[in-house]
Amino acid sequence: MNSSLGLMTVVLLVFGQSRGDSVTQMEGQVTLLEGSPLTVNCTYSATGYPTLFWYVQYPGEGPQLLLKASRDNENGSNKGFVATYQKQANAFHLKKASVRHSDSAMYYCVLSDTVADTAGGAEHKLGNLDLL
Repeated sequence: MNSSLGLMTVVLLVFGQSRGDSVTQMEGQVTLLEGSPLTVNCTYSATGYPTLFWYVQYPGEGPQLLLKASRDNENGSNKGFVATYQKQANAFHLKKASVRHSDSAMYYCVLSDTVADTAGGAEHKLGNLDLL
């Protein structure tokens, strides 16, 4: 059997919001052939220029930073994944040209509050993606 013909399932969920800032990922389930392109849409609502992150959590491990951006048109990239900070569109979509079975993980789109006087640091809003 050719392993390049393996199927991958993508499950997308949306988590809550607070204080008017929010992150939204597309919802539902998508099945992909290994080697297919992947785009996970992530839009946000926030004032100013928050820092945007994608975290990845592989099975049996804790979340790890995948990439981040804090300025308009800045690209974050790592492990073949890329996301571009699009302030005008309020978007930070995660893309990969060709997914592999080793990409199976949970993916979290995160917004960090940039308000200087917020006690305790950044406030995070999560969404996730699961490649099975």
